[in-house]
Amino acid sequence: MTCKDDLARVASEKHIHLTTRGRKTGKPHTVELWFAADNGKVYLSHEGKETDWMKNIKKNSEVSFEIGVKSFTGKARYLEDHTDEAEMAKAVLYEKYYGKGTKEVIEDWFSLSGLLVIEL
Repeated sequence: MTCKDDLARVASEKHIHLTTRGRKTGKPHTVELWFAADNGKVYLSHEGKETDWMKNIKKNSEVSFEIGVKSFTGKARYLEDHTDEAEMAKAVLYEKYYGKGTKEVIEDWFSLSGLLVIEL
């Protein structure tokens, strides 16, 4: 069984526990977030100001995370606005928690959000 298989098995879980390394202290920093998994990647978003976990990823992209009882490692990166990957990330995140939405509704929902992807 591959990591992608494991990820697919836990994709319906509600939360991810993401651990980054503190950009100043180097200590582990864990947060609970909503997420969506698609095609072996994990998508995250956050509305508003950049948080510590997001700033930590800018400094060190190596992350670990738990979904359900499974543990993973990967590299996280920000998604650029208006790219195909960012649009797909918005759609899978929105659909997971709210169901299908029009492009306009989804764009409005994520208008103030940063989007990130974790690649296994």
